[in-house]
Amino acid sequence: MSEYNVKALPKDALVRALKNAGSRTLTEETLEADIAAGAPVNENGTINLYDYAAWILKTEASRGG
Repeated sequence: MSEYNVKALPKDALVRALKNAGSRTLTEETLEADIAAGAPVNENGTINLYDYAAWILKTEASRGG
């Protein structure tokens, strides 16, 4: 993972990294659904890990989770 910039991860690298970190639910399909639901994406289509994590936390908090 060290060859990637965590502020500009390709979608497949983000999924792989989070699965390696223990995510049981994230797939490329769920990531695409998150993006469709408003998850932040960089102009070049990459994902900032910090922004995505913050979006997940905000989304879960608004659901009461």
